[in-house]
Amino acid sequence: MHALDGVRVLDLGTYLAGPFCATVLGEFGAEIIKVERPSSGDNLRRFGSDTECGDTLVWLSEGRNKRSVTLNLADPRGRELLRELIRVCDVVVENFRPGVMERWGLGFEQIQELNERAIMLRVSAYGQQGPYRDRPGFARVAHGFSGLAYLAGEPDGPPVTPGSTSLADYMTGLYGVVGVLLALRARESTGRGQCVDLALYESVFRALDELAPAYQRTGYVRERMGADTVNVVPHSHYRAADGGWIAIACSNDDMFARLAEAMGRPELADAERFGPKAARLAQRDEVNDLVGAWVGGLTRDEVLERCHRSEVPAGPLNSIADIFDDPQYRARGTLVTVDSRIGPLTVPGVLPTLSETPGEIRWLGGELGAHTTAVLAELLHLDAEKIGALRADGVI
Repeated sequence: MHALDGVRVLDLGTYLAGPFCATVLGEFGAEIIKVERPSSGDNLRRFGSDTECGDTLVWLSEGRNKRSVTLNLADPRGRELLRELIRVCDVVVENFRPGVMERWGLGFEQIQELNERAIMLRVSAYGQQGPYRDRPGFARVAHGFSGLAYLAGEPDGPPVTPGSTSLADYMTGLYGVVGVLLALRARESTGRGQCVDLALYESVFRALDELAPAYQRTGYVRERMGADTVNVVPHSHYRAADGGWIAIACSNDDMFARLAEAMGRPELADAERFGPKAARLAQRDEVNDLVGAWVGGLTRDEVLERCHRSEVPAGPLNSIADIFDDPQYRARGTLVTVDSRIGPLTVPGVLPTLSETPGEIRWLGGELGAHTTAVLAELLHLDAEKIGALRADGVI
């Protein structure tokens, strides 16, 4: 049993944000029908590292659990088949530019006419309203527009990529999951679906803690601080003697006192030194230099052992090689190895962990159109002759 057994999702998206929402829903039992162009499929098949099966590693991982159906939506017959699929689906996911679905006669109002219980998730760069609604955009653009990229980098350097260039896609996909689940819950009472509207930049902006209220109240414009952060110190990255990097996060006075103990310098936490947060903030560079010197005199593992013994929040800055060797990742199943078209492939596991109805990866990204015949026969009751004719005409 899975939490979303019986929920059918029509995934019309391309690249990552909308499709990632469908991926997560599919991990928990929803039936995902992935609609792709007959000739080339989702662009995600070519986004990332190429493999010998013709699709990328990104597709193999994120196309998990999806049934691939090809439809030529430029053909009226393809759009009619899409309408028939909408009639038998619970959720429609799309991330075209605003107006594309309307040009096909498939805006939210038209979808409601076809299926009043259908929930529509719409993901776009800037959302369905506003002066920028028609502009194209990807996650990198969203990182900049949201204010995140402005904060990433050293104070005297240029803004840099905040880790993954796809972060906004994944975050927005997760908010899409939240929206779909809320809409499914509301439908239990109303019997009607609704439209969930997300902009890529909004999910990132929502995660920037007190950036907005701090500016509104005081006019404070946060600038790049490297690995540091506002309001607390030491809360940064420090390099050990063997070259390893460590994150230490002392968010209050008690944590700093424990760090001072671990350093063998308990006097640093005295009231007249750096014990109060205000004192540490006033002397940020000196505090960071003291911690940095201590970390730099030990190996990474020595620092971590002393921090853990003193209950100081600290951890390594892992490379992917470190992650593959880490026992915590193994214990939690954060990495799983699944058979694929290129052999066993290790991919991120399913989140979150549910005790009674856990999710699963049933298969990784399949071939383009692998399930077209089965889906059209099962859901639309088309016979082999009709499906053959549609294929010969390039509709599927």
